[in-house]
Amino acid sequence: MLEEKSAIPMVREQMVLIQDVQSDEWWKDVTIPMLEIMRRRLRNLVQLIDKRQRQPIYTDFEDLMGSEIDVELPGLAVGTDYARFLAKARVFLRAHLDHAAIYKLRANKPLTATDLAALERMLAESGLGAPDDMQRAAAESHGLGLFVRSLVGMDREIAKEAMATFMAGKTLSANQIEFINLIVDHLTEHGVVEPSRLYESPFTDLTPRGPESLFTSVQLDELMRTLEAVRTTALAA
Repeated sequence: MLEEKSAIPMVREQMVLIQDVQSDEWWKDVTIPMLEIMRRRLRNLVQLIDKRQRQPIYTDFEDLMGSEIDVELPGLAVGTDYARFLAKARVFLRAHLDHAAIYKLRANKPLTATDLAALERMLAESGLGAPDDMQRAAAESHGLGLFVRSLVGMDREIAKEAMATFMAGKTLSANQIEFINLIVDHLTEHGVVEPSRLYESPFTDLTPRGPESLFTSVQLDELMRTLEAVRTTALAA
């Protein structure tokens, strides 16, 4: 039905996708991120479809799943102490978003040594885990500030502002803008985007050959500098 609306500019912009999703080939090995991208690109177009009277379809299915049973898998524990520490740390930190250092991390403001010390003291006094857990978390995240930001993320509007500096003065295509939106999503959830992450799903669902297929080398260098600048604010000066 959307394909019939090709005269509308916003529909015409998505015509390649509209035609692709009607083919069997597009649905082979489809992933959840691919479906999410499709949903975002088509959701505002649905209202343009003419309403038609449809005959309702009735189904009558019987649940044959049976009762639940517990199955133990050899060699797999229900959870590890470190995994429980991470889960508890996420809940604890998100309950303390008004803490000065956490506010700075979410607002993309540079941390100071005093901020870092305050974070260390707060986590040590929280009783979330053993000192070894704290040290491991900081080491694997390349810094306590980055560890904390990975759990609390960034404020979405701040993430948009960070990427707006990259977008300023450029005429970007719909796919380029969608790629930047994926970066904003990742920053909002995880607080930082490592360059290697751009070569994984959901980014590769949009551009399978990586960001080089969307941006010029100059633009890509600038994008990497923008992401590094965001990362650097979580490192104490």
